[in-house]
Amino acid sequence: MDELLQIMQELSLPFAYDHFAEGESPEPPFVVYLIPGNNNFAADGIAYYKINEVHIELYTDKKDPQLEAQVEAVLDQHGIFYDKTETWIESEKLYEILFIFDMEA
Repeated sequence: MDELLQIMQELSLPFAYDHFAEGESPEPPFVVYLIPGNNNFAADGIAYYKINEVHIELYTDKKDPQLEAQVEAVLDQHGIFYDKTETWIESEKLYEILFIFDMEA
């Protein structure tokens, strides 16, 4: 978890776990991160190697390839392999760029 918090700080964007409190959401761009599950490795009937699934959600009000590249560069510096998807959230008028990866717990 320490490395994940370090990554979040290196992004130099406002961030929160899961969501910002109502009324406290900053202006975009901002980041939300969460750990929705795990992909543990089992051995001898126990979770031998614990691996968290991590989501980093980058929210912007306009398409910003340079900012996306900055997030990618931080993940690359930490040797993290990630998948990336993009969604337009009509109700919020925001792009969500989702980075999904596994990280040792």
